[in-house]
Amino acid sequence: MRRLIALLLALALVATACGGGTTDEETTTTAAPGTEETTTTEAMEEEPMEEEPMEEGSLEGTTVTVFSSEDGVDEATGIQRALDVFAEEHGMTITHTGARDFSDQINAQAAGGNPPDIGMFPQPGKVLDFASQGFLLPLPAEVDAAVRPQWPGGTLETYTYEGDAYAVQVKTDYKSIVWYNTQVFEDGGYEVPTTLDELVALGNTMIADGQTPWCIGIESGPATGWVFTDWMEDMMLRVEGPEAYDQWATNELKFDDPRVIAIGNTILDIWNAPGNTYAAGGSIAATSHSSDHGQPLADGTCAMVRQASFFAAFLPEGTSVGPDGQVNTFYFPNVDTNSKPVLTAGNAASAFRDAPEVWAVMEYLGSTQYAEERQKAQREIKGGDASGFLTANLDVDLGLWNELESAFIAELLTADPARFDVADLMPSAVGSGSFWTEGTSVVNGDKTVEEGFAAIQASWPS
Repeated sequence: MRRLIALLLALALVATACGGGTTDEETTTTAAPGTEETTTTEAMEEEPMEEEPMEEGSLEGTTVTVFSSEDGVDEATGIQRALDVFAEEHGMTITHTGARDFSDQINAQAAGGNPPDIGMFPQPGKVLDFASQGFLLPLPAEVDAAVRPQWPGGTLETYTYEGDAYAVQVKTDYKSIVWYNTQVFEDGGYEVPTTLDELVALGNTMIADGQTPWCIGIESGPATGWVFTDWMEDMMLRVEGPEAYDQWATNELKFDDPRVIAIGNTILDIWNAPGNTYAAGGSIAATSHSSDHGQPLADGTCAMVRQASFFAAFLPEGTSVGPDGQVNTFYFPNVDTNSKPVLTAGNAASAFRDAPEVWAVMEYLGSTQYAEERQKAQREIKGGDASGFLTANLDVDLGLWNELESAFIAELLTADPARFDVADLMPSAVGSGSFWTEGTSVVNGDKTVEEGFAAIQASWPS
């Protein structure tokens, strides 16, 4: 009670000092000039406080802001609803904002000293950049200890700088997926390919039959170009193997190496083949990576889309997904069937502000409860089928996902081998910078692969 009385007196003094222009609430707590102490005391005597003192460590009344790159209506709403569950449990307010230009905005906010309390980063490289610059705070030992056992070994190591983890993973994307129209495959008598050569041959057969094989687009606002980098990564992982892939991530294997250039040219040969590509925006670079593909795939305008697990969120409402649905998936095949490399990605939350409420939300974001609450919300938003949200949290109830997406999660946990999106691991000046912009120039035909990749290599920090 003494603490509450002191707080009320302090608030009265602050309100008096602020003078005119108060809100209605402020007006009710501010006495007439010259009578502050008497009025405040009388008000307390007339309306004695009956509430119990706030418990030590309580989150009641606190506010936390969260900023992410997920701005799609389904995704952003799913995040907010999951956060609302925790907020309501603790009498606090948590506000999420999503923006496609997250990378640009978070750079400006951090440099300007006005970042959110928590940022959800799609690139581990950006987390490590910010950690090295002192913008982010390392996880307290108790948060690390609570979150780490819930994720596959090595997950937090991805976000570790000088021995401290700076993020908790909140979402895991499975990227080595081809979505296909089941009716197109049935009508054409097409079989799901099991090798990379078979996939290329399938596309050629479809073209000969007058069927457009692929919907392809790389537009994503300030992040335009990342779809090209995803194709590069899946192809590198398959054609050159995981060892070369790891060397590429650390710049031991250069962008201007003939092996890397050959992959880039192979992709463009496929994309630019006459009759191969449907681009709703008029060109690949002007076509959205997601929203421009859902309807054309569902209605059979194109037969296939190579896109991550979250693509389910961009299919038209009511689209059935799975073996008996309008749209099904197959694994983006390897060069052979001896191994099954999988490309993954994910978003991770990092803290900019040191406060009990921030760390409580951080621990929640890395928990099984958050993953399950987001899944329930997002699946409901999508009409009860595929949600577009995946997690590698080890303890989630897979029954909350449909059969297809629970299989995705199982494949994430059993991949042989799994590799994180290399552009997200590279320094941000490259991975979310020149790799995107120069890749876009290459796709547009403004530069050759050799010219574009040489420019990427020149941008690598010394």
